[in-house]
Amino acid sequence: MLDDNSQLPQWLLALLTEKFFNACIIHEDAKKNEKNIFCLDCCEGICTHCSKIHHSHRLLQIRRYVYHDVIRLGDAEKLMDCAYVQSYTTNSAKVVFLNQRPQTRPSRGSGNICTTCDRALQDPYLFCSLSCKLQHILRIGGKISKYIRNCEFLALPETGFDDVQMTPNSVLEPSCSIMTESGSSSGGVDCRTLTCTATTEIVKKKRSNLSGFGSACRPGCGPVLEIAETMMNRRKGTPHRSPLY
Repeated sequence: MLDDNSQLPQWLLALLTEKFFNACIIHEDAKKNEKNIFCLDCCEGICTHCSKIHHSHRLLQIRRYVYHDVIRLGDAEKLMDCAYVQSYTTNSAKVVFLNQRPQTRPSRGSGNICTTCDRALQDPYLFCSLSCKLQHILRIGGKISKYIRNCEFLALPETGFDDVQMTPNSVLEPSCSIMTESGSSSGGVDCRTLTCTATTEIVKKKRSNLSGFGSACRPGCGPVLEIAETMMNRRKGTPHRSPLY
């Protein structure tokens, strides 16, 4: 965490120290009550149920990426200078980490690393998170106010609080449309379900036809059926040659 917090605006300090995705105390009995929104005007984390009260405030959507808090790069650039902070892509959106992540082992090699925490980075980035950049600015004696931007309006995405999107690796199962007896089409039916159902129906029909044939013939054609079975099961005798003349 930052060593000198005196230069940080109150909202920025609260953003970096807030524990997100914990249950909201006010709505602890409600569903989807995790705190995944940050109110810049109140300097606190809130849940989707609380956002109705804060609808006129500047609200920032908090997301999770590899079990750590991130925000959209587009939102972060409205709040501060994000130059040389490495961004990551998740759900087709670029995000940046709020704080540095713990490392299980030090970085190897002489590649590009974070100036603050030595995490491996891609060129030409210098910081792995917003917090690391702020720490570097304070360490070299810079002014944080030069990197903070005046954001008077910040709203949640129109797609909803959960921002559900399909990841690049997601694959939708193929779907088919079948015609009902009335001629209307009913879509969204899995092809594999249709195949399994059709196969099951064919097997059932074959079994029912065989059983029906046996049950229909045995009562009325008992002797005939027995003769036919006897003829089929009878062993062939010694062949008889035709007489020679």
